[in-house]
Amino acid sequence: MVSVAHFGIAFVFILGFSNAQLEFNFYKKTCPQAEKIVLDFVNKHIPNAPTLAASLLRMHFHDCFVQGCDGSVLLNFTSASGNQTEKQAPPNLTLGGFNIIDRIKILLEDECPGIVSCADVLALAARDAVVVTGGPSWKVPTGRRDGSISNAAEVMLDIPSFFDNLTTLRADFNRRGLDDKDLVVLSGAHTIGIAHCSSFTDRLYNFTGVGDQDPSLDSEYAENLKARKCKTSSDTNTIVEMDPGSFRTFDLSYYKLLMKRRGLFVSDATLLTSSSTRDHIIKILEGSLDDFFHEFALSMEKMGKIELKTGTQGEIRKNCAFVNS
Repeated sequence: MVSVAHFGIAFVFILGFSNAQLEFNFYKKTCPQAEKIVLDFVNKHIPNAPTLAASLLRMHFHDCFVQGCDGSVLLNFTSASGNQTEKQAPPNLTLGGFNIIDRIKILLEDECPGIVSCADVLALAARDAVVVTGGPSWKVPTGRRDGSISNAAEVMLDIPSFFDNLTTLRADFNRRGLDDKDLVVLSGAHTIGIAHCSSFTDRLYNFTGVGDQDPSLDSEYAENLKARKCKTSSDTNTIVEMDPGSFRTFDLSYYKLLMKRRGLFVSDATLLTSSSTRDHIIKILEGSLDDFFHEFALSMEKMGKIELKTGTQGEIRKNCAFVNS
């Protein structure tokens, strides 16, 4: 999508230690045009393909939840012989936007070789792409370094899934220092973008394994999906708007639909099963769009600092798809 108590103290220590080494305008002396190069590229290309904003946001999320925000999701292979990388794990097979990051990195290498990390490129591009499409902005301090470990098996363990219940989602988020409010607010990213039928068809055709429909899904919405979109339980190719009628606009529509039991995924519907998460949804809907943007920005800033590699840790990759030789 995406808590074990005894991990808490260690996590806070690691997070706090790493944050001290991030800076705003980290590249102002070594590559002063770095952030402008990212922004200019995004401004030029994302308006022609607005769904890429959701893709880059999702990629940044998937990167941070596995090995921390270190660009590990971008790797094609690592020095570990025969190791499948994060890209090859099922939850990441539908990720898009890798070519955007690669093209930005080429421009940055031309401008200042070996200076700007792929992890920072991804963090900046995700933010800038959302802003270009009318979404919120958030602060992105830089100074992340790139990891050299990328293991597909870790994705299956660490990435919150569309099929997860609230207990599992909370554990995944809490383990990374994110709470119920962050879970609800970051789920609001589903206001933009698309999904494949395979991410939710069990809710339509075989929810408990006996050919039934998920009773928590609005029946009219379910019938519409079956009639117009996911016409069979085996459909893996058809795409569906996660926020019907508003999937290119970063707004509150996702939460309005959620309260009508029209959240597309199990991971959406489960947010209504707890008074804590439900209350956060209601508070968002009672506030303004600016209020939501503010809260989304704060949660993104927290997420962008998960288990960072800074200082002498990691490396600065020359090519985002490969570790340095």
